[in-house]
Amino acid sequence: MVLLALSAIAVQAQQGRLLVDQKGDQSLAIVDPVAGKVVVDVTEGGITGHEVAGSPDGKLAFVPIYGDSGVGRPGTDGRKIVVIDVAAGKVVGKIDFDHGVRPHCAVFGPDGMLYVTTELDQTVTIIDPKTLKIVGSIPTGQPESHMLAISHDGRRGYTANVGPGTVSVLDMKARKTLAVIPISGNTQRIAISNDDKWVLTSDQTAPRLAVIDTGANVVKTWVKLDGTGYGGATTPDGRWFLLAIPAANAVDVIDLKTMTLARSVAVGKNPQEVLVRPDGKAAYVSCISGNQVAEIDLVTWKVARNIETGIGTDGLGWAR
Repeated sequence: MVLLALSAIAVQAQQGRLLVDQKGDQSLAIVDPVAGKVVVDVTEGGITGHEVAGSPDGKLAFVPIYGDSGVGRPGTDGRKIVVIDVAAGKVVGKIDFDHGVRPHCAVFGPDGMLYVTTELDQTVTIIDPKTLKIVGSIPTGQPESHMLAISHDGRRGYTANVGPGTVSVLDMKARKTLAVIPISGNTQRIAISNDDKWVLTSDQTAPRLAVIDTGANVVKTWVKLDGTGYGGATTPDGRWFLLAIPAANAVDVIDLKTMTLARSVAVGKNPQEVLVRPDGKAAYVSCISGNQVAEIDLVTWKVARNIETGIGTDGLGWAR
């Protein structure tokens, strides 16, 4: 009986909530990952958000309101971040930048601060999530700094700068740009390995993944893909990197030991982003044209089920 009780507690602790930003509906879906159903849709209010980050305590979701355009394209320039209470399923606050910055990717650092790419200012903005106040910024030295990855020790940040096709290396403590690494004519999305040795970003001009050596700040190798890559995530054991391949309606699985493509998993239409569940047993893939999230079983490497969501399923987050 004691073992059963402990097992139930462990499952409950790992359950959390899956956060799904729905671009077409301009709302955030809060999903029960056990039932595989949307618990509530929260209207973000205003123009479109693309990404979402859950606070470390699982209580809040932060949704940068980017605008109604694509990166580098004309359109509305977002200027705020919406703060949502996950349990209550409602907006409880906002962070206003006072001008259009196109805030996009939000990441919590190990210091508890929230770091958000602010494209039009060519910076990463630092926010205190307790006070919802902007406390600083870090220049990226490049336009279109769209996505952000932070090293696990919090010392370095890396931005994928789409139009320039570069990656900026940031000193998070000194708040300055250390280097700008050329990738290609256009690059998208970015992730970092669990040991902080590698930063991975997808070339948008060819079906290949750039693997950056963080010690030397150069592209160490390229991994051939089944198509142009997009959002990706590593498994908790550090062995695999799962990468969405939108045109192939698939997720490529890269072996980070050999830096080779190990397998491909068929998913729904136009996959965008990958989130690996903290327990390492499943991965969630947003399929924007299918209005659903595919759940991949990381033991069988097959889609266990599809979770129906709203229109324009895109950014994913986790509330523990």
